[in-house]
Amino acid sequence: MLSVVIPVYNEVESLAALHTELADVAKAEGYDLDVVFVDDGSVDGSWNVLVGLAEADSRVRAIRFRRNFGKAAALNAGFAAARGELVMTLDADLQDDPREIPRFLAEMQNNLDVVSGYKQVRYDPWHKVGPSRVFNWMVSKLTGVMLHDHNCGMKCYRREIFDEVRLYGELHRFVPVLAAARGYRVGELVIQHRPRRFGRSKYGVTRIVKGFLDLLTVKFLTGFGQRPQHALGTFGLASFALGALGLIYLAIYWIVARLAPGLELTPLHERPAVIYSVGLLLLGGQLMSVGFLGELILAYHKHDIETYSIAERTDRPKERAENGKRTMTDNDQ
Repeated sequence: MLSVVIPVYNEVESLAALHTELADVAKAEGYDLDVVFVDDGSVDGSWNVLVGLAEADSRVRAIRFRRNFGKAAALNAGFAAARGELVMTLDADLQDDPREIPRFLAEMQNNLDVVSGYKQVRYDPWHKVGPSRVFNWMVSKLTGVMLHDHNCGMKCYRREIFDEVRLYGELHRFVPVLAAARGYRVGELVIQHRPRRFGRSKYGVTRIVKGFLDLLTVKFLTGFGQRPQHALGTFGLASFALGALGLIYLAIYWIVARLAPGLELTPLHERPAVIYSVGLLLLGGQLMSVGFLGELILAYHKHDIETYSIAERTDRPKERAENGKRTMTDNDQ
């Protein structure tokens, strides 16, 4: 079974056409298809269209959020609902071509766990393409996962990845990086990118700032997620050492000034080095303390809080086994 997870946000005009294209590909290739649409708080009637598609086609399921939680949350909900061993993701704006799906599945046969699309020829405005290419270059260099297009929404995954990779915030574009950090094999495939037919792009200039901050988060998670003290403690020790050396120097300076009263030396309290040294000392201690707290949280506190809230859905997930157990009462006894 192949699951297709599609985040939706105000895409009412393209949903029926996208469903038709997916159905045509499934019929031509003989796929056992499982389509999960996740309505991320649309206000244009997208949900009504999705309900109609789910009623007309049993392979289609739809999930609606109470409000807009973001693409990462929508993908998280879709991955949790997916039934197939392989999961495709694509955007709902028709710029991703479902006819590329067979090529993704063929590429997955090359012992890969993730295949990311690469829109080599793009039909987006220049002010989006330029920053995107710079961002992709930065991600590849900082993470070591050499992909041309980390932002591409069309990707194929093995379902098991999402038992270990948790999405939140806006980390959806970094799933290949997070998967590679867990030892999964990542590949890339050049795909066709189609011009936008309906609506407008959901991303603006602020995505560059948010993307850079998320990149720093991912770099920390992949490099020091299981050992935060190694990062924070290193900077903390360096800062603490510089502050201590500064105070030692100032102590020697004070002793020399006391033993040689004839020397014209600047009073200790007027030297900026005092403030800098004390500041570095305190900063180093704080960084190491935060590192210790991070290690304690990692060791003793595990949690899995969902980053979204579902209002309704067209299917009902199976209840957990523990919820199906009956509590024994006095009458049962």
